[in-house]
Amino acid sequence: MLKNLKKNSFLIWSLAPACIFIIGFFVIIAFFLLKLSLTTYVGGMPQETGVISNYITLINSSAFKDAFWRTLIFVLTSTPLQLITGLITAMLINKSFHGRGVVRSVLLLPLAIPTIVTTSILVLMFSKGGHIGSLLTGQYSFFPQVMAKEISFMNNEAFAIGLAIFGKVWRDTPISMLILLAGLQQIPQDQYEAAETMGSKLVQSFTYITLPLMIPSIASVLVLRSVEAWKEFIFPYILAPSFPVLGVLIENFYVQQLNPGMSAAIGIMLIFLILICTWVLKVVLEAASKFLVKV
Repeated sequence: MLKNLKKNSFLIWSLAPACIFIIGFFVIIAFFLLKLSLTTYVGGMPQETGVISNYITLINSSAFKDAFWRTLIFVLTSTPLQLITGLITAMLINKSFHGRGVVRSVLLLPLAIPTIVTTSILVLMFSKGGHIGSLLTGQYSFFPQVMAKEISFMNNEAFAIGLAIFGKVWRDTPISMLILLAGLQQIPQDQYEAAETMGSKLVQSFTYITLPLMIPSIASVLVLRSVEAWKEFIFPYILAPSFPVLGVLIENFYVQQLNPGMSAAIGIMLIFLILICTWVLKVVLEAASKFLVKV
């Protein structure tokens, strides 16, 4: 033990300041967030400290329940979609072909576009009087009329949340792609060659070689993207303002209702939801790994 510490002393001392800063900063934020969540506010002024009334109010609040279910749907939809699209694009550019560099650059383009620009474009396209509505109602000569009356996409909960999910998946797929591409490039090619000589088909190679060896990368994508989805703010805030998720509800209480205590309480509950989700993913991925390796 001491020998290993001495051997890695330079690395430990190099990382120690960053670790102390991150842990210390987290502890300070968590402490004040918890303290804030136990304080009731009226008109932006603190009234009572050390009570759990904020949590009781949230549990009985229909707005919180609706926001929770929207957030859960957002997480359960956007996270697998990012994994699937990321895996497809990673497997595409992992192959050697002419123009692969150009294709890779194009697939990374969503990361180069600021999120606010992406959401603004989607608003211009799907808002009332936008291009998609005009297209479907036959206002463009090159496209036949599909609907007699324009639909207000952003005033419909299913369309609005779906639009936010679409924007999130399109924007963050390159991140998943890069993580999965790194995992794909770690798989020895001789395993595929050996499987091919034994008559293995493409689906069999993917099931018995690619998936088991990609579990660490898949786990990273699912955990990181699910955490991001739980606390997503910009896409739902701009594209589905009438149907808030938990991240948007925090802003509503803090800015519009001048109630930092309720905002902090939602933040604490969001942390616990993320921890529970991460634990569930860990259990599921461990079971999947055992099943795939066993096969």
